[in-house]
Amino acid sequence: MRLIPKDEGFFDLFDGLAERMTRSASILHELFAEPTRLDHFAAQIKELEHEADEITHEVMLRLDRSFVTPLDREDIHALATELDDVVDLIDGTARQAQMFHLADRKDAAKELTALILQATLAIKEAVIKVRQPKEVARIGRDIKKIEQQGDAVYTAAVAALFEGSPNPLEVIKWKGLYDNLEHALDEAEDVLNVLESISIKNS
Repeated sequence: MRLIPKDEGFFDLFDGLAERMTRSASILHELFAEPTRLDHFAAQIKELEHEADEITHEVMLRLDRSFVTPLDREDIHALATELDDVVDLIDGTARQAQMFHLADRKDAAKELTALILQATLAIKEAVIKVRQPKEVARIGRDIKKIEQQGDAVYTAAVAALFEGSPNPLEVIKWKGLYDNLEHALDEAEDVLNVLESISIKNS
């Protein structure tokens, strides 16, 4: 009989963060597909970013007041922080699109945001299955493939910006947006690395 119960509420908070992350990624994909509604989509992402910050804050409060935790304290901190970082990057990309007054569509941006959405959905699944190392490892392989696809799309997209006689302002604008999208994919892989470590230690 466990005299001092572990606070299992952390898993609900992780699920909440993963949900905000996937919803943000989905809206970002819509934003680059339909930039005429840029402000509408950016506002939705900002609201999700605020919610993710509040959940992350609750994770840290629970860490301070929980005597026994279901995972190592540093792992709880790392996972919450990494999940929140992905939401922050998505929000930052939306704000950058607003700053640049994005009005045109590029297939590469839609491809990258579709890959980000795939990666976040995979992370959401891994969060649910965090105590199943084989499943988390399988998901990790999927995310690695997604990240590699993203690298290829990013490289081709940036190269295309410099073809012919490009408008320097357009190059600066889109290079910055592509960089942010590629960074978000890299951050998704970082989240999975934390989840793999947690799953192995707690299997």
